[in-house]
Amino acid sequence: MTDGQARALQDLWPRFGIEFKSEPLDLDSHFGRLVPRCVEIGFGIGEVIGALAQSNPHIDYLGIEVHRPGIGRLLQQCAAANLGNVRVISHDAVEVLRHGIADSSIDEVLIFFPDPWHKKRHHKRRLIDARLFSLLASKIRSGGILRLATDWQDYAEQMLAHGNACADFESLSPDGTYVQRYEFRSSTRFERRGERLGHGVWDLAFRRKANVLGFEKRKRE
Repeated sequence: MTDGQARALQDLWPRFGIEFKSEPLDLDSHFGRLVPRCVEIGFGIGEVIGALAQSNPHIDYLGIEVHRPGIGRLLQQCAAANLGNVRVISHDAVEVLRHGIADSSIDEVLIFFPDPWHKKRHHKRRLIDARLFSLLASKIRSGGILRLATDWQDYAEQMLAHGNACADFESLSPDGTYVQRYEFRSSTRFERRGERLGHGVWDLAFRRKANVLGFEKRKRE
């Protein structure tokens, strides 16, 4: 961690940080408005979420990350650009989703280049599995989007299999496989490292199917 990142964590956390609690967050209160919400899980040093927040001031972005130097880097970026539409939680993402995010409250979730745990004996530690898809389905509103990317082919195949097997999602790929790289997705350091190692990159996208009971409604301001 650099001195600047450490200062950002100390000085800017009260402005941009949200402390985790085992109860649904009042994001309307934290952001001070009611607009579409996007969550990025594991944002690294914040290349994607920071750029998106600057380009889309009409959308609120919640970043979840445990790597404190990366959090400090994003806080520096937020302060420099005077971003009012970014908040950060430093806690385990699954616990945040399970306890801190209200059901059917998120419009989009981004998970780009999660730790691949590439050794076979460590695959059980991978974030994205059938249970996560089920959990995300409960948090993403009808019509909301889940976007994923990885530079490990076997992980991409695992993501695809779980996504297609989840009855609450439908693939945005015409053939039910992978999608073109999203234009908005800036390159991350993990992606660039993979490219140097000769890895390919696989992007996936799924839409949350409509609530069967049709109860989901939300006013926009």
